[in-house]
Amino acid sequence: MATNERPIRLLVLFGGQSAEHDVSCMTAAHVLAAADRSRYQIETIGITREGQFVAVDGLAEIEPGAEVKALEPVGATTQLGARQLTAGGNAPSQQVVVLPLLHGPMGEDGTVQGLCELANVPYVGAGVLGSAVSMDKAMAKTVLEAHGLPQTKWKAFTEVEVAKNPTAVMESVEGDLGFPCFVKPANMGSSVGVSKAETTDELAEALATAFRYDEVVVIEEAVDAREIELSVLGNADLEVSVPGEIVPGADFYNYEDKYHDGTAELIIPAELPDGVAGQLQDLAKQAYSCLRVEGMARADFLYEENGRGPLINELNTIPGFTPISMYPKLWEASGLSYSNLIDRLVDLAIERHERRAGKRTTARS
Repeated sequence: MATNERPIRLLVLFGGQSAEHDVSCMTAAHVLAAADRSRYQIETIGITREGQFVAVDGLAEIEPGAEVKALEPVGATTQLGARQLTAGGNAPSQQVVVLPLLHGPMGEDGTVQGLCELANVPYVGAGVLGSAVSMDKAMAKTVLEAHGLPQTKWKAFTEVEVAKNPTAVMESVEGDLGFPCFVKPANMGSSVGVSKAETTDELAEALATAFRYDEVVVIEEAVDAREIELSVLGNADLEVSVPGEIVPGADFYNYEDKYHDGTAELIIPAELPDGVAGQLQDLAKQAYSCLRVEGMARADFLYEENGRGPLINELNTIPGFTPISMYPKLWEASGLSYSNLIDRLVDLAIERHERRAGKRTTARS
């Protein structure tokens, strides 16, 4: 940044109302510790579990590796609303960018993105549509299927469908997917609410668990496959990292493995047969584009070595940035540092906002 330019006012949103509130706080602490203070005027805005917006002092000073278990504002707090996203004393010449670090519902699902659109401020990550579709596993799988991308066999059910005819649902799952299978809330991340079911009784319990988090569940066949992830960056022009492999410490890559135990083994780059890495990168770009994602995403695959090959599982549009998170690790292995990654994401947010600013919202000339 030139010496005569004002720092970018970077509004970091974290916390939130989802089950991933704690994860968001951890992510924010580490991202803020790595942000270039000469380029950014950083302001941290927390969202409590009850949905209150509060100005938070001190989070940016938390050392890397610290675990923020709950949203505890330090010092005076100020209630913030949508109209104040662009307030705060910034001069007209000062660039404002919102950096949402909100995992799960009410943050990663297009809601906060819509708030930023209404406030007319640039924001990091996917837009309203890309965020909403990618967050909803049932809708994302439907779109990916329509574009012919390879996936595991899956089914989706609403809470009403299961309540009306649980026997039919059980028979459908057992007949078409078989056991074991995985049951997931459609709108949730970080493996929250995910269960592995090996019997009809376990399936009933898994459905009850998933319905605590959402009204729609996705059920997937269990496959003997390796878990491969890639990081994607860009708007129209996309870059994809080297692939990384996760060897779960538990029966599957669960919440504890991701954020607490650290028992999962991360292999970067993944050891893959010739040509497979390029195949995965191409599929990641296709999935990113057909789901209308911009900014960033982590593309998660299952790789059947002796079967169907790469199977796209999902795209995470606000992946974790904790020290053991794959998204920044994959970029670091691909030659892009943590702090430079933040800069790239902010630049992409500004580029998209400027590009879209020229589009009309009415039919008037």
